[in-house]
Amino acid sequence: MARRDGQEFDCATWLHKAREMPKDQFRRVIEKELTGKESEYSELVYFKLYKSQIPVIEQAIETAALMLGSDKSRGYCLEMICADFLAGANLDHGDPETLLFSMNRFYRLLPREQKLVFVDHIRQQEA
Repeated sequence: MARRDGQEFDCATWLHKAREMPKDQFRRVIEKELTGKESEYSELVYFKLYKSQIPVIEQAIETAALMLGSDKSRGYCLEMICADFLAGANLDHGDPETLLFSMNRFYRLLPREQKLVFVDHIRQQEA
């Protein structure tokens, strides 16, 4: 930010924020200042995997990245894989709210043209 703002950079204010805020919160404030966007809290999650499991998981994440767009993070791809699983698992006698949540997440991923086709298809089935 100092490079961006040059002489206008208010060092004292940012130093005070750095001292007073928890590290993660300060990082989010800086990110918002630089990008103009709020970032979501994140957490590292660790799994113990057997070597035989890794190829299947990698292939699933790579396939999801191809479907969702290669700019999506691996975490986002894993979330979509899990949402797809939950949607399938909840088809019979499951929680309809979970299925609706999954469907909404997938819908938001579609490009505009595919969203229009999808909505048109639903309207035709309703008629």
